[in-house]
Amino acid sequence: MAPQQTSTDVPLLVKGLTYEEMPVGQVFRTARRTITETDLVNFVTWGGFTEPLFWDASHAADGGYTGRLVPGGLTYCIAEGLVLQTNVLHGTGLAFLHMELDVLGPVYAGDTVYAVVETTGSRPSSKPGRGVVTSRITVRNQRDEDVLVYTPVRLIRGRDYEAPAS
Repeated sequence: MAPQQTSTDVPLLVKGLTYEEMPVGQVFRTARRTITETDLVNFVTWGGFTEPLFWDASHAADGGYTGRLVPGGLTYCIAEGLVLQTNVLHGTGLAFLHMELDVLGPVYAGDTVYAVVETTGSRPSSKPGRGVVTSRITVRNQRDEDVLVYTPVRLIRGRDYEAPAS
């Protein structure tokens, strides 16, 4: 019988990028995801988004919209989930420090979205083994229209990162 291996003996199947591996200008896109009516109802109910634009199709139509609107918060959450599902930050992300967000166009139940991630800043932090990475994440719908953009600033492990002593 082989000796039992510890978690540090067995390598991760997927490992995120260090900040050094995120140079300015690097661009990638995520997978796509359709936002369902169930997604909308669950998010609106869970978050208390009782605005009639999200509940009442006729109210949304009175505002010139062509369907059930998806809150910008839900669009952001789905996009951020798509980014995380790429595993780009798997095991290397340390903190989400800041973000700015702009809603550029409507998203409706039934729309399919994806995100384009561009690194706009990457530098060492004040502590060794860590870096600060800024990106511009543009969320697009199935017609390749930009519907939301956000600019997260994250603290990311470096190649020489050492966990704090316990």
